[in-house]
Amino acid sequence: MDVANKSVSEFVLLGLSNSWELQLFFFMVFSSFYVATMVGNSLIVIMVVADSHLHSPMYFLLTNLSIIDMSLASFATPKMITDYLTGHKTISFDGCITQIFFLHLFTGTEIILLMAMSLDRYIAICKPLRYASIISPWVCVALVVASWVVGVMHSMSQVLFALTLPFCGPNEVDSFFCDLPVVFQLACVDTYVLGLFMISTSGIIALSCFMLLFNSYIIILVTIKHHSSKGFYKALSTCTAHFIVVFMFFGPCIFIYMWPLNSFLIDKILSVFYTIFTPILNPIIYTLRNQEVRTAMRKLKNRLLNPNKTTPLHYF
Repeated sequence: MDVANKSVSEFVLLGLSNSWELQLFFFMVFSSFYVATMVGNSLIVIMVVADSHLHSPMYFLLTNLSIIDMSLASFATPKMITDYLTGHKTISFDGCITQIFFLHLFTGTEIILLMAMSLDRYIAICKPLRYASIISPWVCVALVVASWVVGVMHSMSQVLFALTLPFCGPNEVDSFFCDLPVVFQLACVDTYVLGLFMISTSGIIALSCFMLLFNSYIIILVTIKHHSSKGFYKALSTCTAHFIVVFMFFGPCIFIYMWPLNSFLIDKILSVFYTIFTPILNPIIYTLRNQEVRTAMRKLKNRLLNPNKTTPLHYF
């Protein structure tokens, strides 16, 4: 790392509030959400691996979504929780850059994976006869690998950009984790050009992906409506639930990265949604409402109670 570009060795994370009462409240709420996120998503991964009935492309993608959600919930939340206990709210320069890297890695990967899941549902509903030939196991693996590759490339571009910024004094980050929209405002350069970079590399990308996902859900609903009115209402319920999660993930990202030069209290609140709340909603919305998953949960419970009864695993 080029130390010539920085005279700041650490940053102070101002967090969500200076009030001790609110910090205690946030500690209890975020600790509960974090534990629930890790337990819920871990159960999804275990169930999909353990139950052969869930060895399908859709659940393979959902398993990877759960892994990303656990990672996204872990890049900053544990530090924030411990900071509330210890009162130590500083983070080293290297630690700040690391948070930026993992934040953009996991969010970039999740964006592409959500689009892959939407493609999977679109082909399953709109082209059911060709589904097995199009969404093969190799295609699923390729979609997951592609999502991680895109996430790494996007994250590296953000980190390389952050490393070129000169920091010469102010070191108070008005958030509970490091991200470019708040960190680059501390740089000793004109932030206008930096803001345009943020909009072009993150804001527009997030907005474009959101519009593609929205259009895919509309196409799915229109296709089902033409075939079955009964199936339409069931699909409408499912797509609405999925879209709520998509909106809660993309909405804050679009708002924060499309207007990076503004500093509002609402930015911090929005950051909580896609780093803490959305990771726990995904297993609830995408899987726990599903009858197949509930059946798999009962089977897993019975298997744990009767460990001598085992069944061979065959993926896909």
